[in-house]
Amino acid sequence: MEHLVDTVLYLEGERYHTYRILRAAKNRFGPTSEIGVFEMREAGLVEITNPSELFLSQRSSGVPGSVVVASVEGTRPILVEIQALVSGSGGIPRRNATGVELNRLLLLLAVIENRLGLHVQDQDVHVNVAGGLKIDEPAADLGILLALISSFRRKNISDELVIMGEVGLGGEIRGITQLETRLREAANLGFSQCLLPQRNLDKLSIKLKLDLIGVNLAAEALDVVFG
Repeated sequence: MEHLVDTVLYLEGERYHTYRILRAAKNRFGPTSEIGVFEMREAGLVEITNPSELFLSQRSSGVPGSVVVASVEGTRPILVEIQALVSGSGGIPRRNATGVELNRLLLLLAVIENRLGLHVQDQDVHVNVAGGLKIDEPAADLGILLALISSFRRKNISDELVIMGEVGLGGEIRGITQLETRLREAANLGFSQCLLPQRNLDKLSIKLKLDLIGVNLAAEALDVVFG
């Protein structure tokens, strides 16, 4: 049936969350990368003009394993909380990923084990995107990696810090796209610091009320975040 129509729209949402995401899977007359975010209320679906505030509204302060990452859906920046829980396994270690790709999680665990020297392979690992949003872009890699280490070490990450960056197999932090859009959203929501790829920072031309910290390697990111 999808081949016979001009537009295919999906209304996505988790069963126990009130918001819904309208996503175009096919559109002959416009882009398919844009999304609309709506909240289900008594009067029906109401547009959410600032999704970042919605996804961060219930974030707990000072909890190990919690970080904020800057994601982009189409041209819309969305800040979301990544939650990680690393705990001792009573048998075969479990890997559970909600809102992120399981294969991406396994890759990041391998980087933590082999490039950073932290023994996590015998631990149960759970990663969740708070609010039920699904993130499939690599710009969230660094945030997921640091959330895992935060939980493993039982050390929290500053509530004022937003994180973005792709992690390569060598432990290098690769550049990301639409950096200025992400930074503006972080500044608008009151964040004071941002951890980002040094490659992006070298080319940045705008000035914002953010303390920008560039890193080239995951090991450098650990030193910045945990001292």
